[in-house]
Amino acid sequence: MVRRKSKVVSVGGVLIGGDNPVSIQSMTNTKTENVEATVNQILELEKAGCELVRCTIPTEEAAKAVAKIKKRIHIPLIGDIHFDYRLAIAAIENGADKIRINPGNIGSVERVREVVAAAKDRNVPIRIGVNSGSLEKDKIEKYGGVSAEGITESALDKIHMIEEMGYDNLVVSIKSSDVVMSIDAHKMIADKTNHPIHVGITETGTVWAGNIKSAIGIGIILNMGIGDTIRVSLTGSPVEEIYSGKLILKTLGLRENGATVVSCPTCGRTNIDIITLASQVEELVKDIDKDIKIAVMGCVVNGPGEAREADIGVAGGRGEGLIFSKGEVLKKVPEDELLSELKREIDRLL
Repeated sequence: MVRRKSKVVSVGGVLIGGDNPVSIQSMTNTKTENVEATVNQILELEKAGCELVRCTIPTEEAAKAVAKIKKRIHIPLIGDIHFDYRLAIAAIENGADKIRINPGNIGSVERVREVVAAAKDRNVPIRIGVNSGSLEKDKIEKYGGVSAEGITESALDKIHMIEEMGYDNLVVSIKSSDVVMSIDAHKMIADKTNHPIHVGITETGTVWAGNIKSAIGIGIILNMGIGDTIRVSLTGSPVEEIYSGKLILKTLGLRENGATVVSCPTCGRTNIDIITLASQVEELVKDIDKDIKIAVMGCVVNGPGEAREADIGVAGGRGEGLIFSKGEVLKKVPEDELLSELKREIDRLL
């Protein structure tokens, strides 16, 4: 993989673009006006590994809440604004580290110019967001429907508009719920601008369906070397988005920190509840930030051998199992003690 070389943008001290690591972000689903609930959710996201967080700014009260929220969190906050340019300005004035707008629904060019002036005054990056669902009628007519070409052209129009206003502290995102369309659009825009690109597949659905669509779409786009920040958009807890994002990056070799759990598919040789055990182990290690590999194998015959590269692992037998490391058996324990013994060995390893 050769990563696309984009310019570097600083979002509240987090550098995105260039050779900087791909950042993981999510979006709160609380009412931003409810400072306590929003702060609590952001702190939970931070613990999971979130590096940038976006909050919706639908009211003046929400814009003012940004200042209060920022005092109690530790990661950059992005204000998400639609329709009312005054809320974008208010979010900037209250300390948003970046704002996300679609210039097409902010209003006139003059209103966009006012937002740009406020951002320029404080050197706040603007993320230009274009979604297939909000594509302009002229682009739909030009290309005979919603298309990758239309999304790309729309985004480039908006980039050029703001650049002509004398501001280039920009990030761009082009999203669709159609995975193939998203991939094609990212191919098209990647060499037409040097701004950092935020990657995500929008409206993917539930945690189950959304993870599959996002892993395919985001994974392919990242593997083409495109993308500087990502969000896995799920109809579920925002925390799940972070865990999914971390796993996508780790699977592609773009992140090294964090535990990897490997587990065997079930078969007739399995004599323990490997499905439950694997889920328990995954939950046990999800917050580990060390680069270790843990194996959960259902068979004592093949377990240590097939998972020889694992730093630590378990292999089930009939009512009992083995704890092993790098293919070497450490101990034999009863089935009901496998999880606790594995935890003890992981703690010792760490």
